[in-house]
Amino acid sequence: MIGKLYLIPTTLGDTEPLEVMPLSVKKVIEDIDYFIVENEKTARRFIKKITPKKIQSSLHLMSLDKYAEELETRTYLDVCHQGTNVGLLSEAGVPAVADPGASIVKLAHEKGVQVVPLVGPSSILMAMMSSGMNGQNFAFNGYLPIDKGERKKAIKELEKLSVDKNQSQIFIETPYRNQKMFADLKAVLSASTRLCIAVDITLSSEYIKTYAVQDWKQQSPDLHKKPAIFIIHK
Repeated sequence: MIGKLYLIPTTLGDTEPLEVMPLSVKKVIEDIDYFIVENEKTARRFIKKITPKKIQSSLHLMSLDKYAEELETRTYLDVCHQGTNVGLLSEAGVPAVADPGASIVKLAHEKGVQVVPLVGPSSILMAMMSSGMNGQNFAFNGYLPIDKGERKKAIKELEKLSVDKNQSQIFIETPYRNQKMFADLKAVLSASTRLCIAVDITLSSEYIKTYAVQDWKQQSPDLHKKPAIFIIHK
């Protein structure tokens, strides 16, 4: 039998794993020794936290960081054809969504390896659920440009898309640039456009608010160096 590729969710911060994901995730990790990970140290910490009795020396961790060579990563699923299951771990949330793991999932389909997604916290989906915006039609746009002028232009384009398609527009920013993003959104968006900011989802410091831009101008949330999701809808 051919082994399977399990897409294993992780927590979005320092939360007890079984508070935000089902017991089935723990059971899968208990039965797998081969994992594809972004960072070995954090992967080992997560595995130990959710399955403390698992022997760390039994783990085979394959790196999928920015230094990983494509020729090497294309061999990561070879063990599946020997009947071995492999787990794909993200650094935070679910694998392959705003995450480099998508290349491994693509490889699995090419090699005829069954892909098994497991339930866990997705900051993008949970922010959308909590926003009160159009959940029937939305788009994830990743990171906006770093250049201030280009970023402001992109914000206006997303606002126009929201109007033209009645579509919620989701995007993210590097945590240390969140405050600059917030300032640009208040400066560029129309006063009536709704903006949702979702920070530290699933953590004790969780903050999720949706206001019209004109009302955000009276707010001063602390977004610095915190993982945030931004959603706009006109």
